[in-house]
Amino acid sequence: MGLKKSFLLLSLSCLAVAFLLLGAVIFLCRGIENYYPLGGVEILSDGSIVPLPSPTASQQRILAILNIVQTLSCILFPVGGLIVSVFLFYYLKLKQPISCLQNGIMRIQNNDLDFSLPILSYDEMGQLCAAFEEMRSELLKSNRLLWQQAEERKRLNAAFSHDLRNPITVLKGSVKLLRQGIQDEQTIDRLESYTLRIEQYVEAMSSVQKLEQLSVKPKEIRLSVLQSELQETARLLALSKKVSVLVPSGGTVCIDHGLFLTVAENLIGNAARFAEKAISIQITLQNDSMTLNVEDDGAGYPLSLVQNGPNPFETTSSNSSHFGMGLYSSRILCEKHGGRLILENRVGGGASATAIFHFV
Repeated sequence: MGLKKSFLLLSLSCLAVAFLLLGAVIFLCRGIENYYPLGGVEILSDGSIVPLPSPTASQQRILAILNIVQTLSCILFPVGGLIVSVFLFYYLKLKQPISCLQNGIMRIQNNDLDFSLPILSYDEMGQLCAAFEEMRSELLKSNRLLWQQAEERKRLNAAFSHDLRNPITVLKGSVKLLRQGIQDEQTIDRLESYTLRIEQYVEAMSSVQKLEQLSVKPKEIRLSVLQSELQETARLLALSKKVSVLVPSGGTVCIDHGLFLTVAENLIGNAARFAEKAISIQITLQNDSMTLNVEDDGAGYPLSLVQNGPNPFETTSSNSSHFGMGLYSSRILCEKHGGRLILENRVGGGASATAIFHFV
């Protein structure tokens, strides 16, 4: 029931009680008045006039007081009923929700978002509490996301600083040799190689920062289009491998097309580097999400990668041009889309990467 209806019903109830009390007071006063002589005359049936006894001075004062009581009751009881209805309305409908809102505001001002606001009713105040609770929940999600991004950036910077130590040490040693007049082709090649490596590190860092600033833009895309794109990507990246692509027939999904393709290219490219003969690619649909699974028959993932997930500049390949950024960027993109990236080792051997994209 809405607040307007509640207030109207409460006011009518209080007025009804007030008029009942008013009627009781008037009935009582009239009953008391009947015990006192009113004075005047009485005309009998035969036409004779008989004077009636008049009230004494004290009786007249009592009768006057009774008249004042009846007059004031006609004003005070209805007004009092309305005042009581206002207080009851505040106590029954407003006090507890307002107290909860005030408490919630104080906790938010103190940067405490780890609480829940109860929904006490389904009227306008209940809707206000529900909206406040939704706002608190969104603020909590935003704060946690910012905290996760800050922690991710710390790990990224730490990994970047750690992996730069070796190239910088080599560069310092090469410069020292050059200063000593020791110039050979190997030293120059080493300088060029590690300078290029540092440049690649910087580019990798830049690409991760761009991923963090990326916004998800979902749109309707046909599954048949995704199937043809997966087949083309596998043909280009895994030319020498046997590839199977399984996609549900017909229908559309609402996802960020470019984001999905980036993740698919990373996972297929990673599987192509480590697969021995075959790669399996499959899309499955749930009620609120789509799953992309890429499996290979290679040696599988290291245990640390399966347990901790992909981290920046962490690679199991001897090829230094990858820096382990493919799986890491795929993880970030999946989280951007409300999902996650799951890395597992298959029971019969090989690796399995599952990217989950929630429909937005």
